[in-house]
Amino acid sequence: QVQVVESGGGLVQPGGSLRLSCAASGSIFGFYTMTWYRQAAGFARELVASIDSGGTRNYADSVKGRFTISRDLAKNTGYLQMNNLKSEDTAVYYCNIHILRLDYWGQGTQVTVSS
Repeated sequence: QVQVVESGGGLVQPGGSLRLSCAASGSIFGFYTMTWYRQAAGFARELVASIDSGGTRNYADSVKGRFTISRDLAKNTGYLQMNNLKSEDTAVYYCNIHILRLDYWGQGTQVTVSS
């Protein structure tokens, strides 16, 4: 069983930065893909960024150059550094851990970009 907990969301002004964290516990041993998704009110959940077990990163076009996904394997923790935030980045951000053909989700963390 894998538990996933996100943190780091909050209210930030346009142009500001936030760093989200995703702490995973359980038997994962680094062989997993971590993906950040987001869901804005009234919209479908969308992929933001992912990093696989080999360290390959993938980003949505809307966040390329502004967001960076990373992880600390020793801590089983992943991060999403979000810079130059825009109002359209406002959403609930979810962390997904995919391992052994199973998906584990966190409860989400709210990010609000507003002046």
